[in-house]
Amino acid sequence: MAPRANWKGYLKLSLVSCPVALFPAVSRTERISFHLINRETGHRLRQQYVDSVTGEIVERDEMVRGYEIGKNDYITLEESEIAEQAMESTHTIDIETFVPREEIDEVYLDGSYYLAPDDKVANEPFVVIRDAMRKSNMVGLARVVLAGRERIVMIEARDNGLLATTLHYKYEVRDEKPYFESIPDLKLSKEMLDLAAHIIDTKRGKFDPTKFEDRYQDALVALIRAKRAGKPMPAAPQPKAPSNVINLMDALRRSVDAESRRGSTAPRKAPSKTQAAKKAAPSRAASTKRRVKKAS
Repeated sequence: MAPRANWKGYLKLSLVSCPVALFPAVSRTERISFHLINRETGHRLRQQYVDSVTGEIVERDEMVRGYEIGKNDYITLEESEIAEQAMESTHTIDIETFVPREEIDEVYLDGSYYLAPDDKVANEPFVVIRDAMRKSNMVGLARVVLAGRERIVMIEARDNGLLATTLHYKYEVRDEKPYFESIPDLKLSKEMLDLAAHIIDTKRGKFDPTKFEDRYQDALVALIRAKRAGKPMPAAPQPKAPSNVINLMDALRRSVDAESRRGSTAPRKAPSKTQAAKKAAPSRAASTKRRVKKAS
């Protein structure tokens, strides 16, 4: 089944434009999800909205959006009034400026989307924009309305298409100073830093997302399978409490010894792209529900 776009419109660079579609780069459909159930009847619960004063249930067609301007004092807005405020970015991603990628602080990054041409006629202008961005080694900044609000998007060339990453606004990002200002500026000995650097070096590797499994998700699947089959509950792993560091230098030395005994002095060779793809293919093909149904 072809992926479904959650936004369609136009990508515009000055006078060059083409129809495009945005596709979420991340899927959460494989995650375990739960419904709320009445313990006594086993029936699924239904969420309802209740008037905070009268206690009466309010139907959806009686609901309206409100902005609080004072205690129990609201300015109400109809959906039609909100829709009338639609901006150009509702239908067009107009690239306003280009900046070096390294100038964008990682803390501003939010969600990622794949941006692709929406028809064959769009291929040529789309490729022109993509290749020009790749040649200049710059990323574009634009705006687009997603889920009812205008978002800043960073656009960069990725493989044959473009990657659009939504960015947080400045007012959404907290200043780090209140969190870090109480950390003292300590002068550490060279030996201490060398030991810590050695531990980091023994753990050096390459980023391979296939090595990181969602252990909590797997534990939930095992729990559901056991209950479905009427088997005893799997024992939950008991986390080890970290030991209190009495002597930091001694802890660093013991860490170096422990890593050496594990044979971690030589970094493990990362699997090839072909091997990684083969290893990842079964997990993509099998859905979470299918894994649960395989209970014996």
